[in-house]
Amino acid sequence: MNKIIFLLWVLIAICTSHFTLAAKGVYQTPKAFISASLGENSQAKMLWLTKEDKMIIANILNHKYNRMRIRYWQLTNETVWVLDEIGKEKPITIGVHIKEKKINRFKVLTFRESRGDEVRHDFYSQQFLNASLKDNKQLNQHIDGITGATLSVRATTKVARLALWLDAKVTKAEL
Repeated sequence: MNKIIFLLWVLIAICTSHFTLAAKGVYQTPKAFISASLGENSQAKMLWLTKEDKMIIANILNHKYNRMRIRYWQLTNETVWVLDEIGKEKPITIGVHIKEKKINRFKVLTFRESRGDEVRHDFYSQQFLNASLKDNKQLNQHIDGITGATLSVRATTKVARLALWLDAKVTKAEL
């Protein structure tokens, strides 16, 4: 009887430690990020992607992109993009606010993986501020990695590059 009770306690301890160590979380809702970036008057818009756009996006993300359209928010020369990218196995939702072709705000909104959530902290996100896109579709500044969060770092960097490219596409179309 004592062995059964002991095994139950061990099983409970293992299960609860697994859940407490999980890095999953919603850190800010997309709606709150959009409001904080552009205010309440921002307009949601839809960017319909061409075959060429999908090829460029696939090049930035290093995988095929199957969506037909991307929702974004715009107020004059500022855009906000809420994009998902796979970290290791699950999507990371990231908000990117771009003003005058540079990243003005960058935030991990939802993290679903069990590891690598260090990318949600300000010390990491601040590296993206004022970043812009070079002609080769790379960021103009270096982003330091985080040990143990390599795939999350790659995902956030790809989203930053993608948001800057998308911003250039929609703002160029309006000129």
